[in-house]
Amino acid sequence: MPEPYKRELPSPSAERVADLQRRLGYAPPAQVLTAALRDVFPGRIAVVSSFGAESAVLLHLVAALDPATPVLFVDTGRHFVETLEYRDRLVAHLGLSGLRSVGPTAEEVARLDADASRAVWDPDGCCAFRKVAPLERALVPFDAWITGRKRFQAATRADLPVFEADGVHIKVNPLASWSAADIADYVARHHLPPHPLAAQGFASIGCAPCTTAARFGEDQRAGRWRGFEKTECGIHRPTAPPTGK
Repeated sequence: MPEPYKRELPSPSAERVADLQRRLGYAPPAQVLTAALRDVFPGRIAVVSSFGAESAVLLHLVAALDPATPVLFVDTGRHFVETLEYRDRLVAHLGLSGLRSVGPTAEEVARLDADASRAVWDPDGCCAFRKVAPLERALVPFDAWITGRKRFQAATRADLPVFEADGVHIKVNPLASWSAADIADYVARHHLPPHPLAAQGFASIGCAPCTTAARFGEDQRAGRWRGFEKTECGIHRPTAPPTGK
């Protein structure tokens, strides 16, 4: 299999990330998205969405600005059926025309997880080839990408900045400062359809073998990889917030 084309990009400087954080890190999400999509990274930025429990908010904000914005969905082959149905429903509801589903190749699945058991005994390895590698390939044409992460979701995200360096890309987290109440209020005001599993206590929804409902009083992401010392799939790595006010 030929190597995919790779665009040589310089790593974003700490100064540029810090400057973006100073200018826009405390702005409302709509203002952050407007600047990112139209001014800072026009034509060179994508949204990455899991189409999980809170994904509708970010996607609604993006659709209001440009429904043709590229939206990358990593189809691992292990999602809940409800997530795939919700993806299709939300895309139609919001009029998103830039959806791109990416995932592992058939060869990778056959070679690395032929019996679909790897999530049970090696969740890190499973995430690496089903999620991390496909997304890295999909992000090659872009300079930046947008996530829906928020500080309240877990203790490991408590210091999440709005702008951060991520390898050769800049990652934008416009909803970082929003609370669970902010999300619920936005959903109600805009009549956004909920993920079917949210009513069953699934506050954070990933692949079916590695996702359980969160218990009362737990972090929103406590149901992910329960029983393992694992809090992220590998797409997001802990980073220090940029300096500067």
